[in-house]
Amino acid sequence: MVKIAVLDDWQGVARANADWSKLQARGEVVFFAEAFADEDEAAAKLADFDIVLSMRERTPLPGTLINRLPKLRMLGMTGARNASLDTAACTARGIVVSNTQGGGYSDSATAELALGLLIAAARGIPSGDASLRAGGFQRGVPVGIGLANKTIGVIGLGRLGSYMASYCKALRMNVIAWSQNLTAEKAEAAGATLVSKQELLSRSDAVSIHLVLSPRSRGLIGAAELALMKPGAILINTSRGPIVDGAALLAAVNARKIVAALDVYDREPLAPGHPLRGAPNTVLTPHLGYCVQETWDQFYPQSVENALAFLDGKPVRVTNPEALQRA
Repeated sequence: MVKIAVLDDWQGVARANADWSKLQARGEVVFFAEAFADEDEAAAKLADFDIVLSMRERTPLPGTLINRLPKLRMLGMTGARNASLDTAACTARGIVVSNTQGGGYSDSATAELALGLLIAAARGIPSGDASLRAGGFQRGVPVGIGLANKTIGVIGLGRLGSYMASYCKALRMNVIAWSQNLTAEKAEAAGATLVSKQELLSRSDAVSIHLVLSPRSRGLIGAAELALMKPGAILINTSRGPIVDGAALLAAVNARKIVAALDVYDREPLAPGHPLRGAPNTVLTPHLGYCVQETWDQFYPQSVENALAFLDGKPVRVTNPEALQRA
């Protein structure tokens, strides 16, 4: 019998957001709600599966893991791209990779969360909530700042960054922006002013990162960049953890130099004993950026369609068509 693994169902939403019955009639479908501890555990638990349906980049899928899965014939990923997946390794073995497409909900949802983190950090919302639940009221809750007439620096002005810029304009904030390829014309079209990275970091009352993780964005914000930020400035990261140097960020919040509002981390899930969990000057969410109902309504039904199409010998949404010739 064909075995199908559904990975990374951390919120337990996979079963309820698609009709799995047709796929279950064709094979055994196993849902994995917990993250694998490491590559060895992933290899051991997935060794007997023919199809693996993954969720974004939650489980890294490098070539070293792909080549330890002898029965794997098809790999589904949600979203258009997966930086942690070695597609070349899949292609070399004739493993078909299919993605999910359309909707765009995850784009706006992630930008909406970035706005929420900005407001939560600016107004001390988590501290206020914790105080009330502990029987207190205002005592011990930090004095917040208003955002009107403050400056937001947006790093990366693609779709998500442009959404964030528009939200902040609605709050009557001044919007400045920078990325490696950004032009003054594109910035102006998004309601922002193009500045250098150094000027953005030194002028901004809050900085929001909206870049794809790549070799040139990895470690883009390190100790030198954090040192440029104003005392008490807010750094929002809903993109990918490794864009910001983790050790430098931890040092900055422990020194109460800046406030970090984070949805993403170097390794996820964030380890139970990770020092960020107890760090001051932080607002933390567990990578909720794209995790909204509209996203699940798109991702999981298409994942089922992809697996069924593969089993029918007519793969769809294939990202590595060369694998079809090798399969």
